[in-house]
Amino acid sequence: MFRPSQINLVNYLLLPILIIISISIGAANFHWGSLFSDSEVISLLLYSRLPRTIAIILTGATLAVAGMVLQIVLRNRFLEPNMVGATQSAALGVLLVSIYYPQAPQLIKMSCASVAALVGMTLFILLFRRLPAQRQIVIPLIGIIYGSIIEALVNFIGIETNTLQLLAVWFAGDFSAVLAGRYELLWLTGIMTIVIYVLADRLTIAGLGQNISISLGVNYVRMMWIALFTVAMITAIVVVTVGQIPFIGLVVPNIVSRLAGDRLRQNLPSVALLGANALLICDIIGRTIDPPYEVPVSMIFGIIGTIVFLYLLFKRPPVHAA
Repeated sequence: MFRPSQINLVNYLLLPILIIISISIGAANFHWGSLFSDSEVISLLLYSRLPRTIAIILTGATLAVAGMVLQIVLRNRFLEPNMVGATQSAALGVLLVSIYYPQAPQLIKMSCASVAALVGMTLFILLFRRLPAQRQIVIPLIGIIYGSIIEALVNFIGIETNTLQLLAVWFAGDFSAVLAGRYELLWLTGIMTIVIYVLADRLTIAGLGQNISISLGVNYVRMMWIALFTVAMITAIVVVTVGQIPFIGLVVPNIVSRLAGDRLRQNLPSVALLGANALLICDIIGRTIDPPYEVPVSMIFGIIGTIVFLYLLFKRPPVHAA
């Protein structure tokens, strides 16, 4: 079994390389040698390439952390925001705001999306708790069906209100439209990640169940609501800013847990770094397959995530020595 520090070292070495590649490629010509002599190159860096790279890093890192939190507090390795209705509910919230208040600023859209995501996850948890213990294995399947029902409702509303083009933005995660001034809300997801890190030990105890949490002096209900709120905020901000990107919260935490074991506080930096690097790699692939056109990063990661998800389902987890 690897140590978290070893995984972090690899990720720390890989991250600057991927950042340089991400900034270097794109439809517009960018030359590092002209960075300090050409004002157009400087503008391209500050207003397009650097904001896009930062947005990718924040999105990948925070979605991976959100998935890890859900897996810990709900005690199921095959859950992520997309599988508990959070992403679809957030899109529903944004759609309703766009229909009834088209001029709403991003902050209001984010707030409504967060509330919708929180409500969607709460309904899923109520359904989740009604299942008998021996049926817990089917929870991911139920989550997929649950999310599909909400997505179908969103599509129906979109058809009835002629807003399908807006849905294409929120359901197809893409960073091509990220510019300076249009991604800054993603910094709030970083704040949510810091909150999760500070409360990591209490969230881990809450994941052991209500009786154990009470015996150890942890307010189980409060920790559950904090976990759901942070996940809802992260999911809503990502949906509002860049759209839906599936499987990050599922794949990345499982990879880290298989390599380094189940330790939330120790694994959180590894999960965040691996999520950022994985999304950077997928975005780079999407931009280099058919230049100057781009393949949405959600499609690239969706393909890779599906393969890894099937592997995780059928591969028996390794037995770690105590």
